[in-house]
Amino acid sequence: MKAARFDYARPGEPGEAIALLARSEGMGKPVAGGQSLGPMMNMRLAQPELLVDLRAVAGQADCVEHADSVQLGAGVTHAQIEDGIAPDATRGLMPYVARGIAYRAVRTRGTLGGSLAHADGAADWINVMPLLDACCCVAGPQGDREVACVDWMQGTFTTVLAEDEILRAVRIPRLSASARWSYYKFNRKPGEFAEAIAAFIDDPERGVCRGVIGALDGPPHVIAQARLLLDELRASGLGPMGRAELLAAGLEAGSYEYRVHAVALSRAAQALDAGPGARSGDAS
Repeated sequence: MKAARFDYARPGEPGEAIALLARSEGMGKPVAGGQSLGPMMNMRLAQPELLVDLRAVAGQADCVEHADSVQLGAGVTHAQIEDGIAPDATRGLMPYVARGIAYRAVRTRGTLGGSLAHADGAADWINVMPLLDACCCVAGPQGDREVACVDWMQGTFTTVLAEDEILRAVRIPRLSASARWSYYKFNRKPGEFAEAIAAFIDDPERGVCRGVIGALDGPPHVIAQARLLLDELRASGLGPMGRAELLAAGLEAGSYEYRVHAVALSRAAQALDAGPGARSGDAS
């Protein structure tokens, strides 16, 4: 099957892209790397009348470093993050996660912003950005606005991004020198979407200890104060607090999904103690 007929535009300025999307009255779609939208169009799960290619939009892939944060353009690719071409505010977490996304060919074209706008709950960045307390920088007809990534995803393939807005950049707070992180992803073979994701950040210098349960049917479940949960997991494994967080994430007790996420949560806690990036699960 091939994509339905569509028009194509390649604007050079943000305002031009926004105007094209506004005139399309909901029938236009912005596209960056096309690694998610392209297959959906070929299967006719998506049938936009207009594709607005953002790759030539000025500033879309720019990166800006600040004292307390790094702003990555939405057009930055997974491979640029993996290879260290894009500046890293996370002391290795984002390059580590990027290496586990799909395959190198996909990482070379797929973008940070495209993944966030697509909002597949089993993808990586949609789960990592709320963990990092990152913020999405959005531009539209009414001007610019910022959205905390914890509020970004509303449901599967659904975000707060309006039909005539584009995601311009993601601002990521810097982890301090003493920060530790862990990221555990369960998938049956490398390159597949995750069945379960769990991750932690412990940054005592900034007073941050946060966790996330991801690869859910909806938005990721953020554990804003994770220190007591980590203490429980270290002392006795999954206990009342861990079970409560899994239930709060929308997982049915005793189900396969619940059990897989419980293992991911426990292994992410173990990996935090073993050191940053100790393990990212594939299948075993």
